Amino acid sequence: MIFTIVLLLFYFLMPVLIIYLTHINKTINKLGAIAFAYGLGIILGNIGIMPKGSAALRSMLPAPDGSLFLPADQVESLLQQGTLVAGDVTANQIASMQSMISNVMILIAIPLLLFSLDLRRWIRLAPEALKSLILGVSSLVIVIILGYLWLGDGIPEGWKVGGMLTGVYTGGTPNLVSIATALKVTPTVFILTNTYDMVLSAFVLLFLMTIAQRTLNLILPHFSDTKRHKAVCKVIQDTEGVDNYLGMLSWKHVKRLSLALAISVVIVGISFGISLLFSKEIQTTVIILSITTLGLLASLVKKINSIEHTFQLGMYFIIVFSLVIASMADLSVIFQIQFLNLFLFVAIAVFGSIVVHVGLSKIFKADTDTTIITITALTFSPPFVPAVAASIRNKEIILTGIANGLIGYAIGNYLGVFIAYILKGL
Repeated sequence: MIFTIVLLLFYFLMPVLIIYLTHINKTINKLGAIAFAYGLGIILGNIGIMPKGSAALRSMLPAPDGSLFLPADQVESLLQQGTLVAGDVTANQIASMQSMISNVMILIAIPLLLFSLDLRRWIRLAPEALKSLILGVSSLVIVIILGYLWLGDGIPEGWKVGGMLTGVYTGGTPNLVSIATALKVTPTVFILTNTYDMVLSAFVLLFLMTIAQRTLNLILPHFSDTKRHKAVCKVIQDTEGVDNYLGMLSWKHVKRLSLALAISVVIVGISFGISLLFSKEIQTTVIILSITTLGLLASLVKKINSIEHTFQLGMYFIIVFSLVIASMADLSVIFQIQFLNLFLFVAIAVFGSIVVHVGLSKIFKADTDTTIITITALTFSPPFVPAVAASIRNKEIILTGIANGLIGYAIGNYLGVFIAYILKGL
């Protein structure tokens, strides 16, 4: 219990220190608060201080609902039966806490990040967003098929893995779980695919949040150089301050930010209520759609839109989210040689689709920032969009990313199952 409390305090207080360090250290400032938090989280999760649980506990995860922890009463029952050991209680408790924090932080953050956006300006970006989405999905399908033709015979349930990878890199983990259930994937293959995805995606995320913009600007048109963006130059200039947290704690700003936070919590509550009207399978998508819609509607209210530092407050929650999610990645499993082909297939899907996407963006003249945010939305899902948008200092593309990610959620299950059966027939 003491370790859990200390870890909880670490998750919420370390981001404050990270924010402070970005203002006093040029190197950390250049790296960015999000990337620093993500790197720190990976270190925390892989230096041996985090309880991993026994082999028995790990064999039961993920749970049938896709979560990375078991219900507390089930753990207690298994402990009494002798199936689990005492250390599993702490490990499961921490996993439950990590899941809760990451889920809650991102839901509260999204409205705060949207309050200061200009919806009318974003509408001008919609055609480019759709183009980038089509390029991204096409890139993924091409790479999945080629990767399967090369490695499929050496991978247990290879065609099912291809379907899962299509789903997870179109819509996210919810699609991965759904497709695994639909195709009746064995637990071992599912767990390894999910773990390889988490480990490799961590490196992709670090790339996207650090040097991706500078690298791709050498190849693709700059966001601010394209004709459709010249009318919104002021907005692009405004994004240069998205990581400026100074002045947030003055009494004037605290009062107004408290109001913004309260509005965000209300939006989350309403969205949860709306989701109850739908089946459990689509509730996550409904919640995100509702939060995004209500956040956008709130941004049209001048008194809400004019509250200063709402974006920065949202970014604090994003930093907490990044720290937590990164600490959940386990790097050790990557070295299991018997699953080398599976690892390579996931690596090809992750990195190959990005390379092909950038190549197609070059051919069809899609700009750097839209390409980066679409890769983020498809590879990681909408919750990661604000973090990457802040890292490349362009909050104007948050809606583009969220929109593309939500479309990915919607089509991910269909596309994943479809591609799986295409691969099976090859």
